Amino acid sequence: MRSDAPRVAVVGGGICGLAAAHRLARSGVPVTVLEGSDQLGGLGTFAPWRDTWVERFYHCVMPSDEHLLALLDELGLHGAVRWRRTGMGMVVDGRRHPFNSALDLLRFTPLGVLDRLRFGVVTLLLRRLGRGRDLDATRTEDWLRGLYGDAAWETLLAPLFGAKFGPSFGDVPALYLWQRLGRESNVSVRGYPAGGYKAVVDALRAAIEAEGGVVRTGSPVLRLGGGGVVALADEVLRADRVICTLPLPALRRIADEELAARLPDLQLPYQGVVNALFFLRKPLSGHYWTPVVRSGADFDGLVEMSALTGALDGRHLVYAMRYTGRDSALYHEGDEAVAARWTEQLLRLHPDLAPADVEEVRVYRAPFVEPVYPLGFLSRQPPVELPGTSLLLATTAHVYPAVTSWNSSVRLANRVAALVTASPRGAPRP
Repeated sequence: MRSDAPRVAVVGGGICGLAAAHRLARSGVPVTVLEGSDQLGGLGTFAPWRDTWVERFYHCVMPSDEHLLALLDELGLHGAVRWRRTGMGMVVDGRRHPFNSALDLLRFTPLGVLDRLRFGVVTLLLRRLGRGRDLDATRTEDWLRGLYGDAAWETLLAPLFGAKFGPSFGDVPALYLWQRLGRESNVSVRGYPAGGYKAVVDALRAAIEAEGGVVRTGSPVLRLGGGGVVALADEVLRADRVICTLPLPALRRIADEELAARLPDLQLPYQGVVNALFFLRKPLSGHYWTPVVRSGADFDGLVEMSALTGALDGRHLVYAMRYTGRDSALYHEGDEAVAARWTEQLLRLHPDLAPADVEEVRVYRAPFVEPVYPLGFLSRQPPVELPGTSLLLATTAHVYPAVTSWNSSVRLANRVAALVTASPRGAPRP
C-alpha cells in the first residue's frame, strides 16, 4: 500500500461495493468494506441447498456486459462463464405461447393480425426510432402507445413492463426502456458463471484481501457523518473518503444531522420484489423468461433458470417473481402462504406439472430493487460526489439510464473508484 493513499470505507458489500473496493485495493488504496448482513453479494446472495448453493434471486450474464466481463477476466473467471442460447415464452389469459420468432409472433392470437405485424415492425425499428429524441422527458406510455397502438399497449406492454414498476410504469421515462432494449431480447445468448454468483463474490473478497483490503460482514453502519465518521455498534471508524452503496432511503436513516442536510432532496420511490424459488423434478417449458399476463397469478413472470444452467442435482430451478412496494400486503405476507398459493397457481398454468413434481419452495424478499424514475431524471440525478463532504454515492439511482444489473453496478464502481484515486489524500474534490 502507498503511504499517501487515502483510507476508504465502503458501506455495503453488494457487487458495486465489492467491485469498487477491488479496484481501489488494486490501486494501492487502503480500503475496508462494511456489510451489515452476514453475507456479501446484495441481490446476489445465496443459500445452501444439499451440498451446493443456490441464488436467492435470478441472475445472468449478457454478452454485452463489457464491464462485468472485464472484471471476471481480472478475477480469472471470464473463461468459466458458460454460454447458452435461451428463448422466451408468454402466458396470456392462461394460455402459453412461444415468443421467439416471426412465426411465433404471427401465431400470437392475443393480438389481431394487423397488430401482430405492427408489433414486429416497430420492435425491429425501436432502437432507431428512439435516436435523437428526448426520451428522458417522454412518458413510456405516450411513446409506446403511439408506436405500437392501443391494442399492443393494453394487451402486452402495460402488463409486461408495468410488472417492473407497478402502476407508475406509464410515467417512467421512455429512456429507461430504450436502454434496456440494447441489453436484452426475447431470443438471446446468456451466460452463467461456473460455481454460480457465489464464486464471483468469493473471488472478489479474496482479491480484495490479497491486496491488503479488509472485508467485514455483520458490521451494520449505525451512523454516518459527512466528515468520514462511520459509527458501528462497538467502534467508530474515521476514513478520508466513504463510498456508500446503500439505497437513498437507507442512507437517510443512518445519516447524522449535518450529513442529512446535505443529502439530495430527492424522494425516489423504490420497487421491491417477492421471489419464490421452486425446486422441480421436471422442467417447465424450457423458456428462460416467461412473462405472465392476466392469468390469475400473483406473480408477474417465471425464470426457468435450468434452461440456462441445466438441472442442479436432478432438480430444475424456477423463479417466480412479483415486483411490489415494500409496504404492500404481499411483501409482508408469510412465506408459507405465498409458497402455497403460488404453487397452486403454477400448477394451474402448467397442468402437465403434478403436485409431486414440486419438491420444495423457498420465498425471498428484497426491499430496494429498482427506483421508480420520474420524468427528466437525468437533470435531477444526484451527483456521485456529495459537495462539502467526503462521501461518494454509488446507488441504483446513479446507474440510470442504464438497466440495473451487475454490469451497470461494476461500471459505476469503476467510475467512483477513479474519482477516489484521482483525489490527493482522499480529500473531497471541489
